[in-house]
Amino acid sequence: MLSLIRIMLATIFIVFTTLFALVYCCIFSPRNPKHVHFFCRWFNQLHKIVGLELIHRGQEKANGIPKAVYISNHQNTYDFVTSPGMLPPRTVSIGKKSLLWIPFFGQLYWITGNILIDRENKSKARNTIQQVSEAIHKRNLSVWMYPEGTRSKGRGLLPFKTGAFRMAIEAGVPIIPMCVSSIHGKISLNARDNGIVIAEMLDPIDVSGYELQDARKLADHCHQLMKEKIAELDAEVERLEQAKAHKELSTN
Repeated sequence: MLSLIRIMLATIFIVFTTLFALVYCCIFSPRNPKHVHFFCRWFNQLHKIVGLELIHRGQEKANGIPKAVYISNHQNTYDFVTSPGMLPPRTVSIGKKSLLWIPFFGQLYWITGNILIDRENKSKARNTIQQVSEAIHKRNLSVWMYPEGTRSKGRGLLPFKTGAFRMAIEAGVPIIPMCVSSIHGKISLNARDNGIVIAEMLDPIDVSGYELQDARKLADHCHQLMKEKIAELDAEVERLEQAKAHKELSTN
């Protein structure tokens, strides 16, 4: 019963947000990147419907950095609940063109100014990296990507593709990793309390010492940093949830 209520609430929320965004963005500068930050903060509120206690931290590490490439781990469909709310203004994400065909979400994704690319066409993908790198400076943007390229679904942090890192090197902007504690198998829509999730922004990584041919080296370096941080976050979440359970038992 609880799962049905949550699904209904989430559906109403998403449909209303999408319709409002379509009207709002069409009237006030369609595809303006400022809309991404605005509506990401709306979607961040879905964690309350899902029953998650969400902890965001480390956003101050991006202060004073107007342009960057943000990367984060990609676990499952609940990712859009946990990490987008951390993104600073004028940050757009890069996704597959196929997202456009997802009812409501796809149209919202496009109208708010995110970038859609054709991952099946490798020659277009290479050209896209150069075009996005130019747009970062011409339009004063940051971009957000999932370097794994697909959802891990409980397989741990998958190997990184090099696109995001080539983009950062090409544009000459820092990489800023965002790590989210593990949520695979953690969320049940029938559970009243689905525990704690921590999303943390790491220190910016200067790419000025890297050339395009070093993209794999940079990707592997970031992968190691994020893998270690996610393990730390998972251990912290376990401690926090144990303390929370002990406190609830003590008060009952």
